[in-house]
Amino acid sequence: MLRYSTGKVVAVLILTVLGFLYAAPSLFTPAQRDAFIASVPSWIPRVLVPHQGIVLGLDLQGGSHVVLEVDTIDLLRSQINLLRDDVRNILREERVTAQGGIVILPRGVQIRVPDQAARDKILPRLRQLSQPIGNPLLGQTGASSIDINTGSDGLIQLTLSEAGINERVRRAVDQAIEVLRRRVDALGTTEPNIQRQGADRVQVQVPGLQDPQQLKEILGRTAKLEFRFVSDTGSGDVDNLPMQEAPGQTLPVERELAVDGADLVDAQPSFDSQTGRPIVNFRFNSRGAQRFGQATSANVGRLMAIVLDNEIISAPRIQSPITGGSGMISGSFTVEQANNLSILLRAGALPAKLTIVEERTVGPGLGQDSIEAGKAAVAVSTVLVALFMFATYGLFGFIANIALIVHVVFIFALMSLLGATLTLPGIAGIVLTIGTAVDSNVLIYERMREEFRGGRSLVTALEAGFNRAFATIIDSNSTMLIAALILFFLGSGPVRGFAVVFILGILTTVITAVTMTRMMVALWYKLAKPRKLPF
Repeated sequence: MLRYSTGKVVAVLILTVLGFLYAAPSLFTPAQRDAFIASVPSWIPRVLVPHQGIVLGLDLQGGSHVVLEVDTIDLLRSQINLLRDDVRNILREERVTAQGGIVILPRGVQIRVPDQAARDKILPRLRQLSQPIGNPLLGQTGASSIDINTGSDGLIQLTLSEAGINERVRRAVDQAIEVLRRRVDALGTTEPNIQRQGADRVQVQVPGLQDPQQLKEILGRTAKLEFRFVSDTGSGDVDNLPMQEAPGQTLPVERELAVDGADLVDAQPSFDSQTGRPIVNFRFNSRGAQRFGQATSANVGRLMAIVLDNEIISAPRIQSPITGGSGMISGSFTVEQANNLSILLRAGALPAKLTIVEERTVGPGLGQDSIEAGKAAVAVSTVLVALFMFATYGLFGFIANIALIVHVVFIFALMSLLGATLTLPGIAGIVLTIGTAVDSNVLIYERMREEFRGGRSLVTALEAGFNRAFATIIDSNSTMLIAALILFFLGSGPVRGFAVVFILGILTTVITAVTMTRMMVALWYKLAKPRKLPF
């Protein structure tokens, strides 16, 4: 029956008021929202205070857009070096000498071990280096990461397979996305969009950031930090690396790492108390602190090179053992460079070098034009739909229009609560949900008309209109919800932004078009005591 208890009416009204309250912050500037939060008494939990506005996407507020590509050659070189080190360790542990040493090939390494007994000893260990390609949960593909071939005179070749290289590129992109996300988050930006693009590219969109140079500085650095000792005169296994403070000059450093930067747990910009110059203070985890203490204790008096991306930042002399697990990096830094370096070190190193292949900046003026166009589209569509409903269904059309307004408010309120990003396709989704929202009212009203013309009383016709149209409304909205979920999980970027708004619109449609409309029709029938439909 068309009966609503006072409790249900109050609950619907409270829900509507909360929708307006949580949607309201989006109408104000960030400064106004911050001032409002500051004025709220501290004893009130912030979660109960509506203060979060809708986050605008890159196409609405401007910002920076960068596409980076994994340097496959650099990644391949790194994998070959790791393979060389693994082979060297196996030879050392098994006490086997390779004739002519380890030879680097374009896609692997080779060694020559003429002695059959020695080959039989190391081959099982070498084969363990080759891992099957695939996901343990989904099954293996049958391919291996390394192909091992033996030849005459004890020749053993270890070659990185094509499947292994592709798998390593895929993993490098996945790792790069997480590292880049930590770096961009440290900039204090809101809702960055970082996602895979193709097999070896990553797209980064940072709304509101109008300084692409800073973004490029943060994203383009591999940030591979290493601590190596400067080589003594006459040593052969060294790398001649350039010095940051002395352009054009190099310094020979040992290839063996003393400590890896992966053991860093924190890095903060600061100032040297003696010189007043910007520095970066760093701190190791327990393993790194132990290794750093052992390395400095055994090499007092030697120069330790602090190497970042194969460039020596500084090479201080170890005056005494450093066992506290912390230290500092000094150099010719500006304040901004020290801050950026600390961000890079905290976020961790990229698994491979990334090259910027596309960059563009969307100005706030273009974003403002999009906002104005979107506002106009929403306003025009709402007005036209409202006029059509009022002209077709009279008073019931006016009730549907009230529910429509609440429907749009609920969408903005939910987006504010969820921190979802509103993009231009999202505005298109709002316009689309306006049409689908009143479609539910049309189904209900037409069913009422049919029942009333079929001889039912007004009250039973009203009741039948809601009850018998409800299943149809659920079916139609369910199919749209399935399509929207597919767009969300399989789409990316603008497609996903459209899907988010469309999903929220479908959910709120059921509430406003059925529950709220039914309540208002019940109140109308109770107060007006009509004998026929008003349309």
